Amino acid sequence: MAIKYELLKECPDTNARAGLLHTPHGTIETPIFMPVGTLATVKTMDPRDLEEINAQIILSNTYHLYLRPGHEIVKQAGGLHRFMNWNRPILTDSGGFQVFSLGDLRKITEEGVTFRSHIDGSKHFFSPESVMDIENALGADIIMAFDECIPYPATFDYAKDSVERTTRWARRCKEAHKNIENQALFGIIQGGMYNDLRTRSAEDILDIDFPGIAVGGLSVGEPKEEMYRVLEHTVPLIPKNKPRYLMGVGSADALLEGVGRGIDMFDCVLPTRIARNGTAMTATGRVVIRNASYAKDFSPIEDGCQCYVCRNYTRAYLRHLIKCNEILGFKLITYHNLYYLLSLMKDMRSAILEGNFLHFYKSAIDKIKL
Repeated sequence: MAIKYELLKECPDTNARAGLLHTPHGTIETPIFMPVGTLATVKTMDPRDLEEINAQIILSNTYHLYLRPGHEIVKQAGGLHRFMNWNRPILTDSGGFQVFSLGDLRKITEEGVTFRSHIDGSKHFFSPESVMDIENALGADIIMAFDECIPYPATFDYAKDSVERTTRWARRCKEAHKNIENQALFGIIQGGMYNDLRTRSAEDILDIDFPGIAVGGLSVGEPKEEMYRVLEHTVPLIPKNKPRYLMGVGSADALLEGVGRGIDMFDCVLPTRIARNGTAMTATGRVVIRNASYAKDFSPIEDGCQCYVCRNYTRAYLRHLIKCNEILGFKLITYHNLYYLLSLMKDMRSAILEGNFLHFYKSAIDKIKL
């Protein structure tokens, strides 16, 4: 198998756990946050920046890379690692979320999904088999099965049909996956906000025997309390010897809550997206750097932060860059935001290994302005 998960320690007071995820391009210390590099780049960051903040794994998007530059070009370049000059692990999602987000531009059948490109309106088709071909060509260490991600809210009948289709597609994905020695295929549990459907989906996906399991269909507009409720029901259904991945979650409070419920892996565009809007993440909540109140603030984004940005630049300077639309401003805040989240994950892992995660959680969650 392409990966191996090694459980090191569980927190006695919560479901938090620390482990090691061994992949062909290196070992990942979990729990971990994965910066999103949708188009084979984490926006404004180069690989040296990512290595400097110790990003252990990044995520790229199958849908977007299929459209531009095309998976065959990436394959000819030697795969995604060589194409983007990134020598650490990569995960590619299946593109399912992007396709199903197209609304009227897509049509779902049992065979797959016909959709129109958001770029030029051209017509395309994704099936479990074609998605596996694309992800095999991209060559990421971890690849995701093609699933149906339903909206929130959704009726029970809609969610039930989606769970059944996701299971059938998952089986087809496993049969079509050709590079099992170098790429680990993860299955995805769906089921909306319905506990019984989550149970059924978990049983079906686990029966297919994927090396890793993702919890999908969350962070799609539901209240966070609903997400946490579904996690509390779903995560214990996943065996302890498999890595657990919560898709599309990246706020500090949700990371703390997710780790406390036993999640190992997270990804989200949030820290990079809000950086490009001039917003920084800190242990006490978000700081909107573009606000006029920071025009003469010569302190760092966050006192005590050891990142390159906080050691060298002030809020006043960063606000100036953002207001002038200078790319450097977007990059520096992105750098800080990713550093902050990766440091938070590192601190949570240390707390788990030291046996005091619950104390760390209570202290950290109280500081964050939700």
